[in-house]
Amino acid sequence: MTSTDNRTLPAAAAQHPIDALPASLADLHCYTETSGVITTTMFDVPGYRVVRVLGAVYGLTVRSRNWAASLGMVLKSVAGGELRWFTNLLYTARNDAISRIVAETQSRGGNAVIALRFDAADLGGFAQVCAYGTAAVVEKIEGAGVVHPQLEGK
Repeated sequence: MTSTDNRTLPAAAAQHPIDALPASLADLHCYTETSGVITTTMFDVPGYRVVRVLGAVYGLTVRSRNWAASLGMVLKSVAGGELRWFTNLLYTARNDAISRIVAETQSRGGNAVIALRFDAADLGGFAQVCAYGTAAVVEKIEGAGVVHPQLEGK
């Protein structure tokens, strides 16, 4: 077992990029595996140069709520507080949307998504999340000294 930031992880998990994240961000619903593709909301990637732009990529998912969860959400909204079931639904939808843009980027030969953005909407009781950004090929600038968790060990 490995101890990191008051977390105890199996030795195999210590090799995973999530181990490099602070404990406050290590909750798996807050982390999406990107298979080595850099994803950033910035317009550039520190320590890397854009070699080729591959165009816009989109990942869209629509999720339905079940009737019991909807009823529970109505009751919870009267009492106040976080609607945890809906929060988890949105995390799952966001992760699916990111996975789709990563797959699209890889299919085009890219290794980065820059200017990543999200839109979310309620469509008649359905939750819709769209992730979009620019697929690109980036290469590391020698001597830049910047490490991205997605690329550790690659």
